[in-house]
Amino acid sequence: MGYTCTMTATESSHEQPRTVGEALQYCSEVLEKSAVHFGHGTDNAWDEAAQLVFFVAELPLESDDSVLRQPLSNKAVARLLSYLDQRVTQKLPLPYLLHRAWFAGLEFCCDQRAIIPRSPIAELILGDFQPWYSGDSPKRILDLCCGGGCIGLAVAHYFPDAHVDLLDIDSAALALARENVVLLGLEDRVTIRESDLFAALRDERYDLILSNPPYVDAADLASMPAEYNHEPERALGSGEDGLDLTRRILRSAGAFLHDDGVLIVEVGNSWPALEDAYPQVPFTWIEFEHGGEGVFTLTARELREYSTSWHE
Repeated sequence: MGYTCTMTATESSHEQPRTVGEALQYCSEVLEKSAVHFGHGTDNAWDEAAQLVFFVAELPLESDDSVLRQPLSNKAVARLLSYLDQRVTQKLPLPYLLHRAWFAGLEFCCDQRAIIPRSPIAELILGDFQPWYSGDSPKRILDLCCGGGCIGLAVAHYFPDAHVDLLDIDSAALALARENVVLLGLEDRVTIRESDLFAALRDERYDLILSNPPYVDAADLASMPAEYNHEPERALGSGEDGLDLTRRILRSAGAFLHDDGVLIVEVGNSWPALEDAYPQVPFTWIEFEHGGEGVFTLTARELREYSTSWHE
C-alpha cells in the first residue's frame, strides 16, 4: 500500500491508514518487512497486526470482516503508529506495549514484571487435563513459579470448584498476579504466596501441580531474539542446561501431591537434557494440537517410585 514504518501521525492523511482494513494491511506489511521476532502470543505478522489494530480501534479480537471499512479516528491512528514504531525499533513485544495478553481465551494484565503468557499448558486447561489427570474433579491446584498468574488463574476460571495457590519467589511478579486475580474476580478462590518453590508450604496436598519454571539453558539464553531481553532474565534462565529449578521441583513435588495427583511441568527446548539426566524415568511427553513441546507429566506414584533418581 506504499506505507513506510517511518510515517508519523502528522503526515498527510492520504498516506495514513484510515480504516480498520487499511490499518491491518499496513501493520502486517511493516511487521513482515521488519526484523521483529514473533513468539509472544502470535507467530506471524497478520495475527499480531490484528491484535494491535483491534486494540487501538477498541474492537473485540473476534471481530469479523464487517469491521474492515470502519474508519479510525486520528487519535487511534496516532496510537497505532506510535505502538508500531516502538515494536519495530525497540523490539518491544506487543503485549508489553498494550499492557495486556491473552491466555486460554482470557485477557490478562501484562507488563515487564513477569514473562508474557504463552505456555501450551493453556491447551491442557481447556481440555480439562484429559487424559493425563484421571482423578475426581480437582479441588486443590498449585501453580508453581506462577509469574503473572496466567496458568493458575485460567485454571481457577475454568474449574469453579477448585481452590488455586499461586507461588513465586519474585514479589514484583506476584504483584502483577494480584492485579490479575482482581481483574478476573477470583479473590475468593486464589491464594498468593511468595515462596522459593515449595518452601512456604507445610501440609498442603494438591490434585494437580502445574509449573512453567525458568528452563532456558545458557546457550539459548545468550542467543535469544532481542524481544526476550525485555523479559525478566530470572524468569527465563535456569543454569547451564536449563534444568536447575526443574531438578528441585522433581525432588520435592511428590510430597505435595495426593496419591492420585499429577505433576505437569514445561521445560521447552530443555526436554532432551531432561531425558539425558534421568534416562530411567518414564516421562510422558504431551503432544499438542495447537503447537508447543517440552511439557511432561508424572504421577505422584511415579515421582515417589523414582525418588532416588532425583537425588543422584
